[in-house]
Amino acid sequence: MKRVLLFLFLGFIILNAQEEVEVQADKFWANEKEGQGIFTGNVVVTKGSDILKAEKLTIYFDQDKNPLKYVASGNATGNLTLNGIKYFGKGEIFTYEPKLSRYTIQKNGMLHEIDTDRKVYGEFITVNQTTGSYEVDSKPSEPVKFIFKVDEKEDEGKSEDKN
Repeated sequence: MKRVLLFLFLGFIILNAQEEVEVQADKFWANEKEGQGIFTGNVVVTKGSDILKAEKLTIYFDQDKNPLKYVASGNATGNLTLNGIKYFGKGEIFTYEPKLSRYTIQKNGMLHEIDTDRKVYGEFITVNQTTGSYEVDSKPSEPVKFIFKVDEKEDEGKSEDKN
């Protein structure tokens, strides 16, 4: 199967930060009336140092060809930098809304902060870059899971018996 390398020179390739987005996939389909482009098969999206991989990527854009939303689905994984912090994330669906600076991971989601080794698991993980807020929700039958390391050091004065 021949790989298609597309440089999208339409308005929807340039994000608010004016960084170029490159999408590679096996197939591409677009419908201007519906305002969407769909990439399928071995999808790789690169924007600066961020890399997102999935089986399918749908880009929704407005009538001026500006991107409204990117939805990656099918074993989506990503190495992302959010608010200057490096993350690895995975889930069945990754959504990015450029105007809101918001990422959402859905279905078996996991977000791993690389430098601190903190991990959060849930069915719905939202990161709002504008407000710096994170929200995690899960299934009613399973709790949200947050894993982090604590460096416990005893106070020298408290550990000694002073009799």
